Amino acid sequence: MVARPAAAPPRAKASETQKPEPQAPGAVAPPPVEDKAEAPKDLAPLDFTSSKALSPVSPSEFSDLSETPGEIHVEGDMDPIEADIEQAAVLYANAQDEATRALLENAVHVHHFGPGERLWLMLFDFYRLNNQHAPFDALSMEYAKAFEKSPPAWRNNESPKPAAKAAVPAGTVLFKGDLTGDNDAAFAALDAAIDKNPKLRVELTKVKAVDDLGAERMLGVLAAVRKKKSEIELIGRDALAALLEARIETGRREESGCWLLLLEFYQLMGKQEAFEDMAINYAVTFEMSPPSWEPKRVAAAEPKPVLALAESADEVESFAPKGDLKAERFAGLPAFAEKHDPLILDFSVVTRIDFVSAGTLVNMLTPVKRQGKRVIINHPNYLVAELLGVVGLEAVADIVLAKH
Repeated sequence: MVARPAAAPPRAKASETQKPEPQAPGAVAPPPVEDKAEAPKDLAPLDFTSSKALSPVSPSEFSDLSETPGEIHVEGDMDPIEADIEQAAVLYANAQDEATRALLENAVHVHHFGPGERLWLMLFDFYRLNNQHAPFDALSMEYAKAFEKSPPAWRNNESPKPAAKAAVPAGTVLFKGDLTGDNDAAFAALDAAIDKNPKLRVELTKVKAVDDLGAERMLGVLAAVRKKKSEIELIGRDALAALLEARIETGRREESGCWLLLLEFYQLMGKQEAFEDMAINYAVTFEMSPPSWEPKRVAAAEPKPVLALAESADEVESFAPKGDLKAERFAGLPAFAEKHDPLILDFSVVTRIDFVSAGTLVNMLTPVKRQGKRVIINHPNYLVAELLGVVGLEAVADIVLAKH
């Protein structure tokens, strides 16, 4: 059994010499006690002024980590064009217009090719928003030389005037709903129009479905027009013909109304080969003589719809903030988003948006995107568009820039 070490004697003063006490037989001697008061040995002075000490380390002195498993890659500096774009967008968002202008004017003289065009377009919009015609025109000349294409046109930052609606020819009727036998309202409108107009123009572009009874009722309308010796023009025949083709099958004695209406459409569209092939199939399927081809009944090419386009334009609504958006809360946007899919935001007359407003917009649109709705931001100026990109709005919305 090992004896416990003897108690250490009282520590001597620094000036006295310590002598070890005798130990009992078999005892383990304690480790020597260092004298902390002993002066440290002299160290060589560190030279912080030597050029050698401050010289940079050569890259060759670093070990090559490219083959080391689990290596850490450090991204290089941001692309200089992207850096200038982001800085200019942030400066403009903070209403630092002089700094924005100085940065952009310097940047366009450095980046005058490829992706650098975005900086030019930002500067064009900066001049336009500040009503600076002369520098805008000077930049246009430089742009044409640098990019070899036409520069953006000057436009006022005002709400675009609604396009003038095309004149609606007399006797034009929009067939609302599907071409089905139970669509009494649409067929009643056609009957009323036949009585009032010697020339009828029926737009079928809204029709998304057809059934056999609906086809028979349309054949009745065409027969009534011919009986009155009036004229009728059917717009949207191609799309409706495709719906009819999907309903018929050679050898299946059903949908005879669809067969006959499709033959009528082929006649009007001048598709003689398709007409004759189908006429043979009709005779085989129904064991009846088909209508005959009449060259005089081929109609002229159908014009564009008028009422359908006007109605579609009226149906498209957008949420349209205006001017400088500072600490904007976008009141009314959540309720608007609930009723619309896609959700369209018109930014054509937004002159500036700050970080707070842009962040609020991201937070409000993210749940809309998660619902599966498409979110579109139409026609922001380039300064605003680039800031929306900085805050990450492109992850939840499609940003559609105006054509320049």
